[in-house]
Amino acid sequence: QVQLVESGGGLVQAGGSLRLSCAASGNRFSIASMGWYRQAPGKQRELVASISIVDSSTNYADSVKGRFTISRDNAKNTVYLQMNSLKPEDTAVYYCNAYTLVRVAYWGQGTQVTVSS
Repeated sequence: QVQLVESGGGLVQAGGSLRLSCAASGNRFSIASMGWYRQAPGKQRELVASISIVDSSTNYADSVKGRFTISRDNAKNTVYLQMNSLKPEDTAVYYCNAYTLVRVAYWGQGTQVTVSS
């Protein structure tokens, strides 16, 4: 089992920045990749960014490229999502995700990000 705890959401004006954190515990050595998804009201959950624990390769949704950066701190078992130049359309609940080597998915409880115009 893997437990994921997110922090860092909140309310920010358009153009502002936020940093989300996701701390992993439990059987974290089974994790192959971690990422952030988001879900806005009435919309499906979508991938925002992911990072491989094996080689640190990253993947971003087109809508956040150049504005968001995902990174990891192995010593702290934590993944970060730095969000800059935030837009109202970035408003959503953001979920931390981890996939194990055998593609079992784990999810955090979600953190609200609200961007006001």
